[in-house]
Amino acid sequence: MNLTLDLGLSKVDDLLKRFEEIHNYIYANDGLSTQQTLEEFVKILFVKISDENSKQKLFRITSEEFNDLKHTNSSLDFIQRLNNLFEITKKDFKDVFDQDDKIRLSAVSLGFTVNKLQSILLSDSSSDAKGLAFQKFLEHQEKGGRGQFFTPEPVIKFCVEMIQPKPDEYILDPACGSGGFLISSLNYLSKTYPNLHRDSFVSNNLFGIDINKSIARIAKMKLLLEANEQANILCANSLDDLDEIKLLVANESKKNIMEGFDVILTNPPFGTAGKITNSKTLSQYDLGHKWINSDSQFSKTTTLSNGTPAEILFIERCLQLLKEGGRLGIVLPNGHLENSSLEFLRFYIKQKAKILAIINLPQETFIPYGTGVKTSIIFLEKDSENKFTEYPVFFGKISKPGYQGNKNGTTIYKKDKYGVLLKDDMGNPIIDEDFTQVIQDFKIFQRKKNISSENSFSIDYKEINGRFDYDFYSPENRKMINILEGKNAKKLSELVEIIKVKSKKLNVPDQIVEYVELSDINTHSFEIINSTSCQVHELPSRASYEIKTGDIITAVAGNSIGTKKHATALVTEEFNGCICTNGFRVMRNFKIDPYFLLYFFKSDSFLKQVYMYRTGAAIPNVSDNDLSNILVNIPDLETIKSVSEKMKSAFNLRQESKKQIESINLEFA
Repeated sequence: MNLTLDLGLSKVDDLLKRFEEIHNYIYANDGLSTQQTLEEFVKILFVKISDENSKQKLFRITSEEFNDLKHTNSSLDFIQRLNNLFEITKKDFKDVFDQDDKIRLSAVSLGFTVNKLQSILLSDSSSDAKGLAFQKFLEHQEKGGRGQFFTPEPVIKFCVEMIQPKPDEYILDPACGSGGFLISSLNYLSKTYPNLHRDSFVSNNLFGIDINKSIARIAKMKLLLEANEQANILCANSLDDLDEIKLLVANESKKNIMEGFDVILTNPPFGTAGKITNSKTLSQYDLGHKWINSDSQFSKTTTLSNGTPAEILFIERCLQLLKEGGRLGIVLPNGHLENSSLEFLRFYIKQKAKILAIINLPQETFIPYGTGVKTSIIFLEKDSENKFTEYPVFFGKISKPGYQGNKNGTTIYKKDKYGVLLKDDMGNPIIDEDFTQVIQDFKIFQRKKNISSENSFSIDYKEINGRFDYDFYSPENRKMINILEGKNAKKLSELVEIIKVKSKKLNVPDQIVEYVELSDINTHSFEIINSTSCQVHELPSRASYEIKTGDIITAVAGNSIGTKKHATALVTEEFNGCICTNGFRVMRNFKIDPYFLLYFFKSDSFLKQVYMYRTGAAIPNVSDNDLSNILVNIPDLETIKSVSEKMKSAFNLRQESKKQIESINLEFA
């Protein structure tokens, strides 16, 4: 007699419940980590499918065998049967298993798992419950600590709808993780083209590569449960030799796609992934070399870089794997689209591809999945000969991802002005997101070649020079710059000397100095309110510039730059000779009244320009070049004099008030 449960599988939640019971049992009884537990569970799913395909019906446990396991922790027939099955499974799925792989479950946990699964037919392509149940099960586990291979579902779905794959196209994710982009592409095509044969599309058109064998197994299992077909999921390093990667794909799929893929969608590892330093790997890539700049025209040198972030190499590899005219959607840290040190990367992209769209994502997008790095999505069309130079580029900004930036990514729903949940025609609460609006804007843009809305705008490709970020080209900022230029505003570097030379005091290790940090500024009164005494050798590495009475210091780094909390101060005699952090820039030798300039540094005009120029996915900063180019509107002399006198008077009154308080000499018992 078999120990089976007659659990109806018409509802996804029934199967999901069973998956989670298995996972929780293994986790509680075998001393495995959450990740190891998931890996072992997935192995058993492969064994189950292998048995179903062979029709041997060896994936079973009887009541007697299960009782033996519970009382003696042993059942030789059952253990031997499952071990033999696993050996067959490793041959059936040799692309995701090594011959020395073992099932690392205790006998009791293995028996419990087999008992829970033996009544289920996973290879039944008529049931869509199993794929959805496994997807939901994975989401629970991924949010519980496996975010390293998880891209938020709203981001995945958005990318697919932007790229608009077609039924005859080959689709690849070279850093596929658990296969989110591939599953979403399959679902999009099934919905858009009702006659699509899902099984054959999975086996013929979807391809995934991941360097982690355990994760590649999960992706393969996802697709197996979705379509009951062998999926083209490879365990390999996508950054290895290009011809070898193409050959691996061809051998796996029996398809000759050496010409390239039609669509690539990917979120390559970034942030904590580190840099690629292997010279053999770097030498394969243009972007693995150092580049030199000559009048904004970059050229590759023969010198390899000291280390290149993996996601930068992935950009080049994706373009290599695309056919001409193929389309790419890739998630990248914002710094890659903004930082001046990576301008060569943007130059390279412009030489190799047509820019279709650039989408800015909010800070909270990836916080539930392990990183707070700000990101954007860039959509490209391969153009090796750089033929397209006259076309509009779409820019979009997601402000509301539909969930909170907390550990759980709690869903946010729309409410009316009374706080009551808004619902759709089916009575379901409506998620508060603007991915949908940006997609609608993009479709309008595709028809009209122009868009201007709350979330989106378009500009001509020729107007994109040096940077790819949304804020830099936003209509509001472009209008502001045009107005300033029309008023003959002057660059900041024309009005002041910006000090960039480190203080000589830093050459004397035992000298005692006063040190000023960003937090030592009262941002409301333009004052330095504190300094710290220490020897030079005790200073942090960011200690840089000596400040003098009458200097103005303003912040160029930190989350507050360009906001109302931007730190700017006039240096008084009390802080003459202090050393300040390189998070400031020091200004002196003014060609305009310094008190007028102090007022300018609190104006919206200055703050908006700083915010527009700021770069960096983790810690925002403004480059020296961009700071120098900030435009200062110079009014008539009478206005300058009036503003300066008021600012000077207010500043002096505060200083006098401070002295009055300090002069009080009263002791309390």
